[in-house]
Amino acid sequence: MTFHLPKKVTIIEVGPRDGLQNEKAFVPTEIKKQFIAGLRTAGLKELELTSFVSPKWVPQMSDAAEIVEHCLDPDTRNFVLAPNRRGIDRVYMTDCNAVAVFVGVSNTFNQKNINKSTEESMAELKPIIKELKEKGYFVRACISTAFYCPYEGKINQASTLKLCGEFVDAGVDELSVADTIGMAVPTEAYTLFSQLKWAFPDTLLTAHFHDTRKLALSNILASLQAGIDRFDTSAGGLGGCPFAPGAAGNASTEDVVYMLERMEIQTGVDLTKLLEAIEIVRPHLSRPIDSTYYRLHAAAL
Repeated sequence: MTFHLPKKVTIIEVGPRDGLQNEKAFVPTEIKKQFIAGLRTAGLKELELTSFVSPKWVPQMSDAAEIVEHCLDPDTRNFVLAPNRRGIDRVYMTDCNAVAVFVGVSNTFNQKNINKSTEESMAELKPIIKELKEKGYFVRACISTAFYCPYEGKINQASTLKLCGEFVDAGVDELSVADTIGMAVPTEAYTLFSQLKWAFPDTLLTAHFHDTRKLALSNILASLQAGIDRFDTSAGGLGGCPFAPGAAGNASTEDVVYMLERMEIQTGVDLTKLLEAIEIVRPHLSRPIDSTYYRLHAAAL
């Protein structure tokens, strides 16, 4: 079999936000800061730090302002998730210059997540994206339920492409396209990302897979073959979505890095230092680390 693969891949570490948002117990702010510093030491250059969301709905992110104040770094791209105008206004009070917004392709998921339809969310976000770009921000659009929805089932590929097109027309720099509940299979990943590469050749495209059915690595391989060279992953495989029942954690950074490096695809990530970063946060988690690489190698630390 002939593989057409990139020589280098960019890993976007989402553990500090997407990884921790679903933890039941509050992870101390100082531990989060140390975790982020450890991830940077491991060589990760793009990180999703936190989110400016309502502490009532996501208490884990109640320390977002302090995290941003102490964890920005000029040598890395630091994303902050902001779902609406209130969140964006909080971003403006910080020195962060990269913002992630999100919308679900599924109307039902979007309603349960942010109490708006997909159409209503886009109507609110389009002028905000224009404003952010005029102010010089890097804008990433996170497309939830791009393959399947826990409420609506299989998502029509045309609906995902349409929503991505609306974001591109609005001026975003990047699309992060997510298999939110981990139901996609490699043929679906290859087909969608091939279409996205063809439709939006000038936009950064990132694949975001959850490992609910242990298909994340195979979906990443399929996406690589479709030309994708950016992947969201979470140290320790942490994550899940409070509004997507049954969604397991993200693809673990260490498993993805191990696979890519064995395939002679450069990531720039030091696996030993990555495990050390995971050890910082592990004692404060509500569940054990589930990644294969961690299980096989953590004892040597």
